[in-house]
This record gives sequence, structure tokens and C-alpha cells, in this order.
Amino acid sequence: MAEAAGRLPDPAVEARLARLDEVLAGLEDTPGPALEAVRLLTEVYGEALARVLDHADERMGSVLTGDELLGHLLVLHEIHPEPAETRAARAVEKLRPAVRERGGDLVWSGVDGQVARVRLDGGGGCGSGCGGGSADVVAAVRAAVLAVAPELESVEVVTAEREAPSAFVPLSTIKRRAVPQEAR
Repeated sequence: MAEAAGRLPDPAVEARLARLDEVLAGLEDTPGPALEAVRLLTEVYGEALARVLDHADERMGSVLTGDELLGHLLVLHEIHPEPAETRAARAVEKLRPAVRERGGDLVWSGVDGQVARVRLDGGGGCGSGCGGGSADVVAAVRAAVLAVAPELESVEVVTAEREAPSAFVPLSTIKRRAVPQEAR
């Protein structure tokens, strides 16, 4: 997405968010007016975002939810208009090309209760087919899904087993019936 004049580039936003996490972690240990101010400011900003969504048409709502930073803010304030399952499925689809480049594949399997399910397929069982092991892929899938849908409790990644080849049974053995000796 192109940046508007005067806007922070994504790496600068990410750096500020990382620093904000550090500062907020320090505030959690120090109760008082500073922490209360942060909570109140967060509530007011959340309400402002909700009002923006109330006034947005479908196209604008799509633009707002499609922006990664705004999407995270909408999730944070629990006002994201899309269900967690839709957001999680989109996150898996974004990872899919990278997993395919490593010789594997991801298949979204849906949400069961509060657990997202994703099937990890790969040539030779993705442990070697995903290039470098599936642990990195599993961690990336979990992080991506829970980042966009933190209301989900966990992500279950199932590695698909190769199906055993079906046994060949000649048709002639199925068509012939053994006739009991007494019937002959």
C-alpha cells in the first residue's frame, strides 16, 4: 500500500510499536495515574475508531480492515467487523506461497470452538519437504493466525500423512462366487 505524504513507513511504525510494548511493560509494574491515562486514552481511541467504522461504506470498511496496522487496532479494540475465522483464513492464505516455495502446502481447515485448524502438507512429510523443517512453518502459522485473531485460544497444525496406495483387487475375484459343494 502506498504511503501518503507525511505518513510513517511501516518499519518506523513497527519500531514505535516495539518501543511502546517496552514502555507499557514498565508501566504495568507501576500502578497509578500514568497507567490509568493509557487505559482511558485507549478506550477513547477505540470509541473513535468504532465511530469511523459506523460511518464507513462497504468499500471504505474494506480499505480500513485491509490495512495491517488498522486491522490490528480494530482487533485490539474488539471492533473488527470480520469474524476471527475469516481473518485467520486470510493469514494462512498469505503464508501459503512461502510454504509452497519450500515444498509444502497449507490448507485452512476452519475453527473448532476457539481452536484454529490448519493442515500442513508436504512432499515427504513437510519435515524435509518444507525445507529446514516444519517447526519454523508451524511457528509462523501460529504467530500469523493469532496476530490477526487473538480471540482464538490456539492453532492446531496437523501434518497430513501420505495415504497408503490402495490395494489392487482383480475384478475377476470379485465377480466369481464360490459355489458350495452341495449345490453342485
